[in-house]
Amino acid sequence: MSDSHRIRKKEAYTYGDYLSWPDDERWEIIDGEAFNMTPAPTPLHQEISGNLFGLFWNHLRDKPCKVFMAPFDVCLPDEDEASEDIRTVVQPDILIVCDETKIDPRGLRGAPDIVIEILSPTSASRDHILKRRIYERHGVKEYWLIDPVNRIVSVYHATTDGSFGNHEVYNDEAKINATVLPGLTIDMSEVFPRLPKKIVQESPRKYQA
Repeated sequence: MSDSHRIRKKEAYTYGDYLSWPDDERWEIIDGEAFNMTPAPTPLHQEISGNLFGLFWNHLRDKPCKVFMAPFDVCLPDEDEASEDIRTVVQPDILIVCDETKIDPRGLRGAPDIVIEILSPTSASRDHILKRRIYERHGVKEYWLIDPVNRIVSVYHATTDGSFGNHEVYNDEAKINATVLPGLTIDMSEVFPRLPKKIVQESPRKYQA
């Protein structure tokens, strides 16, 4: 999270400010601090996001829970403040919501049940630290962090007191049970793009004259 991604200057921003910004810019606000979400995601990021979204969508299409993908505004109020006064607005890569009363014409007001973030070099520390604390504080039940480069997935589950316990780490062939969605197992080999096969080239044979 570099200073180049903290461009706007104000003591504290709100969702009201956010709504006044240009539509062609992508921002998040965390506890009143604005973060620029450019550049656009990489093809690898988008492929992983699309594959995973498809698996969730197929499982949930006849069920009450709904899956959404970025760009999708998630407003996380601290109290009962008006929407325009909310100081935290995020755009998770993928989110699952089982309480439809939280969905409004602009997006979501309140915590999703599951949040999935796909790491990029410009957002990794923010996703690991700031956003993990935000999601924990606001009551997200399950938080996935996907590392596209190292092909691993870290999964945090909310404990009985609402805090995230020790996380679990999975590789790119693991089958992950989404505890919030009984009966759903995500096969990560269907999410990560296949690696190119290694070509083994033998040394040329030596022939004697």
